Amino acid sequence: MRILPLTLIGVAAAAISIGAYVYWQHSARYPSTDDAYVNANTVRIAPLVGGRVTQVYVRDQQRVRLNDPLFDIDPEAFSLSLRESEARLTLAQQGAASAQGESDGAEAEVRNREVLLGNAKANANRNAHLVTQGFLSHQSGDDAAATVKSAAAELALAQAKADQARTALGKMGEQNAHVREAAATREKAQLDLQHTHVQAACDGYIAELSLHPGDIIKENTPVFALICDKEYWVEANFKETQLERIRPGQPATILVDMYPNKQFAGKVENIGGATGTAFSLLPPQNATGNWVKVTQRIPVRVLVTQQDPHFPLRVGTSATITIDTTALKNF
Repeated sequence: MRILPLTLIGVAAAAISIGAYVYWQHSARYPSTDDAYVNANTVRIAPLVGGRVTQVYVRDQQRVRLNDPLFDIDPEAFSLSLRESEARLTLAQQGAASAQGESDGAEAEVRNREVLLGNAKANANRNAHLVTQGFLSHQSGDDAAATVKSAAAELALAQAKADQARTALGKMGEQNAHVREAAATREKAQLDLQHTHVQAACDGYIAELSLHPGDIIKENTPVFALICDKEYWVEANFKETQLERIRPGQPATILVDMYPNKQFAGKVENIGGATGTAFSLLPPQNATGNWVKVTQRIPVRVLVTQQDPHFPLRVGTSATITIDTTALKNF
């Protein structure tokens, strides 16, 4: 009578041991965690110019396509700036043309002075020959020599003016520094005017929208968010003791708490290089006398490879991740 209970106890113990072993093996090959959250690229919509909002084309939670209009900023001041910059560009082009004319005139004056100096030298040589023969006075020879020196000085002055004109001119045409500066100012004004019409940076959903016509907004200050829905991933925080077999590329099963009966397919993209606490504002100081070992968690990014439009995902919602580590035999 006593043997039967002992046998049953032994069988039960054996069954529990086998079950525990099977569970341990399964957990090692298919690590899972419910410390996981859905994520996606979120664009903070911030205008590149400031001003008064004239029109808003979207509503909160509305779905938009890439380059769909979002809102407009009053363009009047930016149109005026563009016209002003265009006028300055015209003036710069005219100034460059004028400087080119002055440079050409200075070069022509140099050539003229070179001819006058050559004539003065030739005349001085002839006079010197006539002076030696007694046909001209020494004063005439001295006057001719003085004319040569004067012509040389005038040539040097003309060359200096030509050098100054070339320096002031710089490069010619559209390569002129003043023209390039004015052209850059005009392009900046054109961009500013274009930036008064703000468009969607991706396909997705509008979030946190409270913008209305008449609001004054500042440049580079976010006014609402755009959640891009082309790609979703799950940030799964696995225990460090679960990472031995996990590798990028392994398939994963995703269960989102929003849809308990819906299963999503995923793939491990990467494994974090540090724990979640490593980059916190006040990381734990483990080199203390009252240290207690705590199992850390490492973020693993799992890409959602198959989305279902009937089950749209939401950023920040909870999920459970199970990874099939048997798919890639690289450990």
